[in-house]
Amino acid sequence: MRISYQYKLKPTKLQAVQLNRWLDMLRAQYNYLLSDKFNWYEFNRCPINACPLICHLPDLREQPNVYNQEKRLPQLKITHPWYKEIYSQVLQNVVKRVDKTFERFLKGDCNGKRSGRPRFKGEGQYKTFTYPQAKPDCLVGNKIKLPKLGDFKVVVHRPIPDGFKIKTVSVTKKADGFYVTLSLDDATVPTVKPDFNSDKIIGIDLGLKDFLTDSNGQAIPIQQHFRESQKRLKLLQKRVSRRKKGSNRRKKAVNQVARQHKKVADTRRDFHFKTANNLLKKYDVVVVEDLNIKGLSRSMLAKSVHDAGWGNFLSILTNKAENAGLLVIAVNPNNTSQNCSACGVKVPKKLHERWHNCQCGCSLDRDHNAAINIKNRAEGHPVLKAKSLLSDSRIVLEAYTVPVIRSV
Repeated sequence: MRISYQYKLKPTKLQAVQLNRWLDMLRAQYNYLLSDKFNWYEFNRCPINACPLICHLPDLREQPNVYNQEKRLPQLKITHPWYKEIYSQVLQNVVKRVDKTFERFLKGDCNGKRSGRPRFKGEGQYKTFTYPQAKPDCLVGNKIKLPKLGDFKVVVHRPIPDGFKIKTVSVTKKADGFYVTLSLDDATVPTVKPDFNSDKIIGIDLGLKDFLTDSNGQAIPIQQHFRESQKRLKLLQKRVSRRKKGSNRRKKAVNQVARQHKKVADTRRDFHFKTANNLLKKYDVVVVEDLNIKGLSRSMLAKSVHDAGWGNFLSILTNKAENAGLLVIAVNPNNTSQNCSACGVKVPKKLHERWHNCQCGCSLDRDHNAAINIKNRAEGHPVLKAKSLLSDSRIVLEAYTVPVIRSV
């Protein structure tokens, strides 16, 4: 299992200049490799229904891939000697990054979903480089050793757990400085913990009026982090528009906008972590809806959906549950708000109707009703069935156990 820990780097002024220099050179190499792939693609593709009778056929060339582009890297260091200061595996990782991006554009990912046309990186847009094979002892105390860069001070706000090995190291430039991300490998396979209690189950309904409502009727108010910071962002963006393009004052104003956006993202992420942690402290099984968040983000509620960050929250909740040996179940979200949680009859309601009333006498909040329906739909899950069968067999064994009477 792979997890990642991110720490804040504290480089000196000289080290910060060197990191920026590396990023700028890697950006240039990324653009060159991408243009090489585009040139091959444009000269070697020819749709049959658009091919003229007389046309110029260019000399066919070998398709650029990871192997032949990596072979050119030694020649690059001869023609451009300043690339010698960059670690060789970091350069090789740029080649793999370009190849992966272009393959997703042509063929798609493992699910066959194609990405858009790759873009060239402008100034300041290439922000991460990776050491694909890091030494396990590269982090000692509050210092990390990066090949060809030296030792950097790190703010180690949490220690690496015992048994975890450092596999890769990535350095990222953000609005407030540089960060290092360690990809850690845990040899243990995540399984459901032995004392897993399937009776501690809760269903949650995500919303925009309240962030979530559980099947017990408790609601967590929504935190509109972006909307609360819009006034400040408007002021900062006006400041950017008044600055001259290309000036240092404009760069500083753009950095202020980026810092404000990062503050919003960090605050939202902190809220998601705390909410997920509180849920998993009380319950062993959390049932959620398998929402089409991408479709909802294209609706009239797009800004509110993005501000709530449902996708990030569900990802954090699932990962934390997996690490803790607990269970998160995603169920079909169809008609969870319309069906009655008591009798199952469909009671049509418009979006502005926030109360559920049924002929059977069930009267409760619309989100509470949906959360109960979500919880009920998890009854047929294989893990819950296995746990219930195991508990039933224990009860039967205890009922038919014959006490042993010892003679004194």
